[in-house]
Amino acid sequence: MSEKNSTTETSVPLLAWGLLVLLALVWGSSFILIKKSLHVYSITEVAAGRVFLAFLFFVPVLLRSWRTIPKPLLKIFFISGMLGYLIPAFLIAIAQSEITSALAGTLNAVSPMFTMIVGVLFFARTTNRMQVAGLLIALGGALLLIFTKAGVAIPEVNSYALLIVLATLCYGTNINVVSKFYGDLSPVVSTAWIFAFVGPLSFGILLFTDFFGKMAEPANWMPSSFLISLGVLASGLMSVLFNRVIQLSSAVFAASVTYLMPIVALSWGLLDSETVGIQQWAGTVVILVGVYLINRRRKARKMSLELDNPLS
Repeated sequence: MSEKNSTTETSVPLLAWGLLVLLALVWGSSFILIKKSLHVYSITEVAAGRVFLAFLFFVPVLLRSWRTIPKPLLKIFFISGMLGYLIPAFLIAIAQSEITSALAGTLNAVSPMFTMIVGVLFFARTTNRMQVAGLLIALGGALLLIFTKAGVAIPEVNSYALLIVLATLCYGTNINVVSKFYGDLSPVVSTAWIFAFVGPLSFGILLFTDFFGKMAEPANWMPSSFLISLGVLASGLMSVLFNRVIQLSSAVFAASVTYLMPIVALSWGLLDSETVGIQQWAGTVVILVGVYLINRRRKARKMSLELDNPLS
């Protein structure tokens, strides 16, 4: 039994890798979309708006599946919606009002560390020395970024950067929740029900803002399209694919998307004339070294299992 489980955890199908790259491209671009949306929309409107728009995307799925959803999971869906979407949306929007999109994107690389820590402490996950070493190296790179503001090294902690780190703690916790409770559910259905509670909550928040008036203004079509992309594509469709990656592989592998996102976020930042200093580049490189060690260990372990069990 242990051999089978280990093989399942270490054997990552090609489809999971393909979806991981697609997720990195879309989610890595979300930070520049947040930045552009904040030119017109407030922090509250961007954060609650993207969650509400994602909820609208899933309404047809909710209408079709409400009779079959396991009732004991309703509380878990709410927790997952708060930790995985609504709370991080506000934390990231607040942070990006003061830091660059490139820095926000690269800081998301802390997520796998929290995925592992929360998994080991509360979800009975196991790990190995090489995996821990890789995540610690990646965390070291993230610490370099925490002491960066607008691409320039600063002598004190950037408090807005810490908001991104707090968001990744929420992400890491939610990844473990998804992995533990939603394994037998369709990724589309489980993701839709995650938004079933936070979507209406976001709508209630938006009623106290000028969100709908701004959406109806033709002059705002560009930032509105950015916000719609954040909701429907990044928070909606990509969330389905992310849950599918977890089902195909593991929570830690799925969280590795945050190692690829910095490349995309940095690229968009440079194209948008953001300042990216040496310390930020160094932090990103250190993070990528960490994920290389993790993936190298995973492949080596897979080969060993195949030799030990030629019938696998």
